[in-house]
Amino acid sequence: MKRLLPRLLPRIMGILACAVFMLNTADAAPSKSAEEMATGQKCVKCHMDETPGLVSEWKKSAHAGKDVDCLDCHKAQAGEKGAYLHHKVTIHTIVTPKDCAACHEKEVAQQQRSHHAKAGDILNSLDNLMGEVIGGPQAVNAGCRQCHGSNVEVDAKGMPTPLTWPNTGIGRHNLDGSRGSCSSCHARHRFSAAQARQPDTCGRCHLGPDHPQKEIYEESKHGILFKSFEKEMNMESKHWVVGRDYSAAPTCATCHMGATREQAVTHDVGERISWTLRPAVSSKLNMVRLESGDEFDQPANQPLPKIGDEVKGSKVKSILTWEQRRDKMKDVCSACHTDRQVLGHYKQFDDVVDLYNDKFAKPLSSMMGELVKGGYITAAPFDDKIEWTWWEIWHHQGRRARHGAAMMGPDYTWWNGIYVVAQDTYFKWIPEMREVVRKKDGNEKFADELLAKYFKPIDGHDWYFNGLSKDAIEKVRKGYEERYGKGALK
Repeated sequence: MKRLLPRLLPRIMGILACAVFMLNTADAAPSKSAEEMATGQKCVKCHMDETPGLVSEWKKSAHAGKDVDCLDCHKAQAGEKGAYLHHKVTIHTIVTPKDCAACHEKEVAQQQRSHHAKAGDILNSLDNLMGEVIGGPQAVNAGCRQCHGSNVEVDAKGMPTPLTWPNTGIGRHNLDGSRGSCSSCHARHRFSAAQARQPDTCGRCHLGPDHPQKEIYEESKHGILFKSFEKEMNMESKHWVVGRDYSAAPTCATCHMGATREQAVTHDVGERISWTLRPAVSSKLNMVRLESGDEFDQPANQPLPKIGDEVKGSKVKSILTWEQRRDKMKDVCSACHTDRQVLGHYKQFDDVVDLYNDKFAKPLSSMMGELVKGGYITAAPFDDKIEWTWWEIWHHQGRRARHGAAMMGPDYTWWNGIYVVAQDTYFKWIPEMREVVRKKDGNEKFADELLAKYFKPIDGHDWYFNGLSKDAIEKVRKGYEERYGKGALK
């Protein structure tokens, strides 16, 4: 027993920490006066006639069981932005994370510093520029902002405007300064934890040509297992500890947020992510947390501040290195997999990201910069065809390849990923690059120089310059003939 104790102690402490966490963050109803309770009951009675479906959902919620009613979430102070008088009671329509923090303080603190809360920053990105200018603001309003979030606005009466409401974007900019919407994942008015654990909940936003996480998950072994054994997932469990309360499959919530034997549940969805797979070139990320409650990612190739340093208007409170973030994710994996399996997965994942970075993204990015510097294309985005091609190489195909490798989706890693990256590089981007150079110079000399500088030193591009080697062709021929017979490959 003495020998076992050191090995068991971390898990025992983890289970105790998880239990304490659940006790501390249970849906504790705020204390209310008799008048507030009576007013809340009037809200329920009236809305039972006006919006019966809404009340029916609320009655099935944990909130209803703890006497948390309409007024508890919607009450506001007179003069508060977005507040208005409703049947002699001051309320606001839009419930924000700050409202939820009255009972769920720890969860909201984690959410407010997270990647999700910053999703509304897309309003200042190239994605938004493309949507607003090239597509149109109407498409952005009903499309991009419904996932990323909008800047909420109210009219003279304190009512939200139809251009900015309804909106449950995960990074919505709220009137009270908070960001996001808890109901983006915990849909109104049941606010179910079980529903938020469903892959379909994450798939509301994480799908499509540039970030097909839901489709990759469904293709993966994990997604197949979930679909086969969903009834065994124990989704209603209060603690929902992987490997203990369920073992059939992980969901998105399991890996990025869920409790393990050694970690409590978290609403900081980025703290277990060691690579960024979003930008043109991936990098490993350290996480810097500030005393202000905010946090930011610092690429691993950049100097890290020290604890106590002044950064971004606050002091550094703690740092999670990319290795520590990865260890957190590995801990989730270890509920079902051996160390060898986990290390093998990360080796394969890292290799794909490095291949994408080194063979395609870095040299292409450098050449795009040279084209701008040389005046072959403008610095303005999307006004040259080659910029669209480069955009789709990294923003669509490159992301799919990287996410496919991260989530064990082989088709997305290759056919929807690296294969299309290569095809578009060799047979779209390079011809377009030659064309813009020829258009300005009257020849392709500068294009040849760029390819010689950035592509030729990379072994993986040798076939482009010199053709497939005899050894490579013979290898293919041998394999083909073993399967289909001698002379099958002409």
